Amino acid sequence: MNLSKKQKVAQIFSPAAFIHDSEEKYQAIEKLISEDEIGGLTFFHSRHSAAANFEKRAETLDVENTLEKLVKLINRYQTISKVPLLISIDGEYGLAMRIEKTPQYPFAITLGALKENSEELVEEVGYRMGMEMEECGIHLNLAPCADVNTNPNNPVIGYRSFGNDVEKVSKLSYAMYSGLSKAGIGACLKHFPGHGDTATDSHLGLPVLDKSRKELEAEELIPFQYGIDRGVEMVMVGHLAVPAFTNGESIPASISHDIITSLLKEKMGFDGIVISDALNMKAVADMFDKPGELELKAFQAGNDILCFSDHVREGIEMITEHSSESEIDTVFQKVWELKEKLGVMNEREADVPAFDWDSHSKLQTELAANYVSVISGKLDKSKLKKLSDSGKLGYQEFFGSENSKFKESLDFEFTDSEQAEAMLISVFVPSHKPLNQFGMDQSALKKIAKLSEEKTCYLLHFGNPLALKHLGDLENFVAVICGYQNFEETQEAVRNTLSIFLSRT
Repeated sequence: MNLSKKQKVAQIFSPAAFIHDSEEKYQAIEKLISEDEIGGLTFFHSRHSAAANFEKRAETLDVENTLEKLVKLINRYQTISKVPLLISIDGEYGLAMRIEKTPQYPFAITLGALKENSEELVEEVGYRMGMEMEECGIHLNLAPCADVNTNPNNPVIGYRSFGNDVEKVSKLSYAMYSGLSKAGIGACLKHFPGHGDTATDSHLGLPVLDKSRKELEAEELIPFQYGIDRGVEMVMVGHLAVPAFTNGESIPASISHDIITSLLKEKMGFDGIVISDALNMKAVADMFDKPGELELKAFQAGNDILCFSDHVREGIEMITEHSSESEIDTVFQKVWELKEKLGVMNEREADVPAFDWDSHSKLQTELAANYVSVISGKLDKSKLKKLSDSGKLGYQEFFGSENSKFKESLDFEFTDSEQAEAMLISVFVPSHKPLNQFGMDQSALKKIAKLSEEKTCYLLHFGNPLALKHLGDLENFVAVICGYQNFEETQEAVRNTLSIFLSRT
């Protein structure tokens, strides 16, 4: 296909498309496709849950049939595009990250707790995710995170990282990438050069990673180098300043020539596709007054795909005007080859997939049995059995729904908490994000801490392990069983762990 300079530039743009939106907005996307000839779209659930304001969800949004709406929109947009569109989604734990009533897989932090065969299992999770996305007409998953989460107070990575161990993060992020690739779906390691040791959310401001070059090379860069050495074809660059690589200047990595071209491409040997993090994020969106200037800066820094640009038309104009034919051809060729490799050019009408929920549950059961762990203290079989046999064991649940499936499944008569000598305390952490103590009410937290000081207590933690720090001194609990999630399969795995000790037989 013989494309003009401007048409080639348009191919590098992948603006946001929202599944739940107004017809007027859908038509605005159609104009970007038919008039500006953009190369792709990145789908999000709704404007209320998009990256820049993800904590401000609308209460009145109609979220019926999200999956059906997505597939319908993909087909609608593909029909009018002269060159088939590269369809992306940010689905770190599957379609469920953006779409209701679709299979949800464990968070990266949970997969990082797998005790056996972790690489094989994480690759299988990536493969399953990829197959489900492929059926919907999606070509690229903007995942996984290769960030080493060394800052437990990190407001934006946390549960999205495989952990704080460099080797584990390297192997598991590559395993997830490999699984997605095996399913024929594109994937990318993010957020280069590493967002794990930051204290600012780049959706809302510019994080500064103030470490020496030597420290960064010994930690943050290792998972990316591990993937590059094994042929990873795409890396997403984050909106974080790393002065050690930019001569002391606090410039976002996503628009830094020093970081993208000099470090990633030249020094680390990456010759694949560099994709920007969402260009609407506050870390970069407010830096330039003139529409299109940010997009030009991102292109000149070395990005090959520009994600979530709010100024597509102006960005196309500016890059076309200020870039040479050879610069544009180099990037265009990369994007075109990616489209060919991912089967974008053989575009077919997408269908709403029929998920194999039994198979999904079977995998979830296998995973949960592997990651559920006693992470503190010790479960003493004789002690617990003695308490249960004498009717001196109580149970209290926090932040869960009344009579949770977990409590029902225990099939055990607990004594009143006032009379109990020992307590099983279940905590169903309301949020996986750290805002407002992971959604946990302060008065309930005080009650949990008080119980652990006054009685013999066993803590059953269903949720992000980073929330444990809010539950008082863990040494006050005889044992802490961490479930990492609150899936039914996880609750069953915790029940199985306990049943060995509570059984009356």
